[in-house]
Amino acid sequence: MVKPRPDQKTVTIVDEYCSLYRDLFPEVRSYEYFKYLHIGLLSGIKRKTLPAIAREVGLENEQGLHHFLTSSPWLAKDLKERRLKVILSVVGKREITVIMDETGDKKKGKTTDYVKRQYIGNIGKVENGIVSVNAYGLIERMTFP
Repeated sequence: MVKPRPDQKTVTIVDEYCSLYRDLFPEVRSYEYFKYLHIGLLSGIKRKTLPAIAREVGLENEQGLHHFLTSSPWLAKDLKERRLKVILSVVGKREITVIMDETGDKKKGKTTDYVKRQYIGNIGKVENGIVSVNAYGLIERMTFP
């Protein structure tokens, strides 16, 4: 049996956090893309698209990231369950504040998908746009998804 190669090291804090999920990824390549996505999402790039994240982390193109999200042999359900266990272990019995954040953006250009006329809070009227609602937990100035 051939021993798998070790994963590529990235940013220490990302490597440490992602190591909590390592056993959920049967392929080292999938695990590396998991880490690359975290780096991209935490980076200062303006648009968090797969091509932009790929450029930010030094990949030739976004194909591997796309494959990781669509065809890679890991289960989102397992990842969500692990994330909740990690959060609960950090939170312990401390009180948590739940924050609901509704964010809307007016449509720009002609190529945006999933757009319809709806109320966009930050402009105060009904326009063609996209709205998302996100929930966060807040504990001692730390946020949790």
